[in-house]
Parts: sequence; structure tokens; C-alpha cells
Amino acid sequence: MNPNLLLPVGTQVVALVEVRGADGRPAHPRGAVGVVVQAPADYWHAYRVRFPDGHEAALKRQELSVLAHYKQGAIGQGGPLAEYDLYRHVIFRCVVGSRAYGLDDERSDTDRRGVYLPPADMHWSLFGVPEQLENEQTQETYWELQKFLTLALKANPNVLECLYTPLVEEATELAREMLAMRECFLSKMVYQTYNGYVLSQFKKLQGDIRNRGQVKWKHVMHLIRLLIAGVTLLREGFVPVHTGSHRERLGKGGARQR
Repeated sequence: MNPNLLLPVGTQVVALVEVRGADGRPAHPRGAVGVVVQAPADYWHAYRVRFPDGHEAALKRQELSVLAHYKQGAIGQGGPLAEYDLYRHVIFRCVVGSRAYGLDDERSDTDRRGVYLPPADMHWSLFGVPEQLENEQTQETYWELQKFLTLALKANPNVLECLYTPLVEEATELAREMLAMRECFLSKMVYQTYNGYVLSQFKKLQGDIRNRGQVKWKHVMHLIRLLIAGVTLLREGFVPVHTGSHRERLGKGGARQR
């Protein structure tokens, strides 16, 4: 399937996200089947999808799968990546999260991130390519190369972690060149971005105390980890993804949480 082609009216589709009503409440679960009743003029705008009970919702292309392709995917490797056949265009795949931090246990998920490089004809089309591909079932996220580089230059902590994680599963020659120049993406902007992420965790702690009367130690752990990473990056010029030397200190929060 060519991901640049628009789905025509009448196409049976499957919602890849939870569908909510006008009041914000869940109307249909992920996996609900509907039919396209109105198609957009380009890739970025939403489709109008009608479900069997008459409810209609606006869903973007990446939130939909063609029913026939979805059924095929249930037998194989499923999900939007399989439908778009973009797995073969992934040039960099790595593991981040607790496993990369050295804070994982037997219950930890494996979070994969990476970069994909679509063929030129997809870039040259009128509709362009998706900036980001996600597969919630397998905990995978891939950024289009230009989007990834732009986020890296803006010192996005999640993207910088991908460049410095010790757990790299796949890297083409082009991806290895990118990794070899990863220091070029580091700048004083990390002060702003890491500070923003730390403040976000701090607000979560305030919400915990306000709503639960106590903090979630997972939020405490991430706050401390981000502080350590940001300070180390500014002082020493690299992103310390693996926090093995701080495992006992950071792990206390996870132990208390459990």
C-alpha cells in the first residue's frame, strides 16, 4: 500500500486509538470498526469515520488502519508500520527507558525508538511522509530522519537519549555516521530542555500530593535522573543514559512505588 494515497469514502477502517465523544468520554475502544464517510484533501487533515451506532469521529490517517490490512496484520506483524511497509526503511533502532537506564526488572517493558528514511518518491509526493510512526503494541516509535535531526538540534532529551543509549539493535552505515557525530547536536540549549522536563516532573509531584496525599516515587526517580543527566551533560559533554552508578539511589523510588 502506498501511504501517500488517500482512503476513499466507503473504506472500512479500524481505529488504532480510543475514540472519544464530544464530551471527551470514551465512545469506542481501540480496534473499533467504522467506515470513511468523508475524506480530507491531504494527508495531514482528518477523516470523518462513522461507526455502527451512528457515532462519527474525526481521525487522522495514522490513527486508522484499513480493515483488510488490519486483519492481515493480526496474522503477521500488524500495526501501522506493517501496513505502510516502512519497517524496511528503518535505519536506526535502539532501546531506551528503564532497560537503557539500568533500572529494569523482570516486569519492565522494552521501549524501542529509532529513525526511518522513506524513499525519495514519498518525500517528493504532494502529501509528504509521516513525521513519526508509532506502534503501541510493540512499544516502538520511529521518527522520520529530518524530524529526528531537527529535534536533536533542539536538544530534545528523548532524542538525545537515542543517540547515547548503549543498547543499539540496528544501525545502517548512514546511522553510524550520525552516531559518530552525535556531539554536534549538544548545545547550551540542553539547559532549557532538561530544565523543562524536570519542571514537568515536579508538577507531577505537586499533583500527586494534591490528589493522593503522597508522591509517586516513579516521578521522583525520573526527576532526579533528569537532573543528573542534565548536569552531567553540561559539565562533561555527553548524555549519561545508563545510570548504573546511581541504581541504588534511584531504585529506592521504584521499590517504594511497588
